[in-house]
Amino acid sequence: MDLRMLGYVVAIAEEGSVSGAARRLRLTQPTLSRQLRELERRLGTELFVREGRGLTPTAAGKALVKRATTVLAEAEAALEDVRLAAQGLTGRVTVTFAGSGINGPLGGALGRLRRELPRVDLRLEESFNDAEMSDGVLDGRFDIAVQRLPSRDARLATRAWWNQPLTLFLPAAHPLAHAPGPAPLAALGQIPLVVWPREVSPHSHDEILALCDQAGVVPRIGARGRSVQTVLALVAAGFGGAVMADSHRALRRVGVTARPLAGTNTTLYLVWRAAETDPLVHRFRDTLAGLAG
Repeated sequence: MDLRMLGYVVAIAEEGSVSGAARRLRLTQPTLSRQLRELERRLGTELFVREGRGLTPTAAGKALVKRATTVLAEAEAALEDVRLAAQGLTGRVTVTFAGSGINGPLGGALGRLRRELPRVDLRLEESFNDAEMSDGVLDGRFDIAVQRLPSRDARLATRAWWNQPLTLFLPAAHPLAHAPGPAPLAALGQIPLVVWPREVSPHSHDEILALCDQAGVVPRIGARGRSVQTVLALVAAGFGGAVMADSHRALRRVGVTARPLAGTNTTLYLVWRAAETDPLVHRFRDTLAGLAG
């Protein structure tokens, strides 16, 4: 029994007559009558009985109409899901991201996408390791990565997404916190540094050491923190200064003063599978790309 036949039965039940159902279905009355008789023959039972000038479902007919109504509604919902999926308007997207993005434009962009695409199941996972994010996109755990390094793997596509300066976060009582304008790179040699352990965030750790080398100073490690909040807490407690993306100013930690670090810049990149065919991932990526800044 196909969906078309179920639709015939429901139409007859709702219209109360073959003639009314035929008009609604744009069929001739003899054609619909013949289809009904054939269905009753196949089922071995009457589905409708005549009462007055109309038709009323039998017990078997009522059972079929009830089931058919549900099946037809599910079929229509399935077709709608297919149409929406083909347009990239439904499905699941998993995004992994660097914390500097979520404290910058990424948080607002994801919130807007969630409102604009309410039928999309959006999954988010923070990571401090760019290599792990890229690997996760490759193996299908993630669809899109927002990371601090571009991928060099030919199987992945990369697009520069958002630029921001690096900032030196200082204990509010430290003399460097009260100087005007951006902090010079040489300031990295004037205060102990609170850094990320390399095993947690290789890029952030190496970036700080490279800046010290560029400034010609030997870094003094005051403490190590494994999260942005911990790093800022250590700065506020006077263990040293920390170099992080400027977007972390949004956390507004009491006891911490932020100064841009002169001549520095950091970029966030969108990374996705180069062979990606899912319309939803393409829509999500393109929309996200237009929301930076």
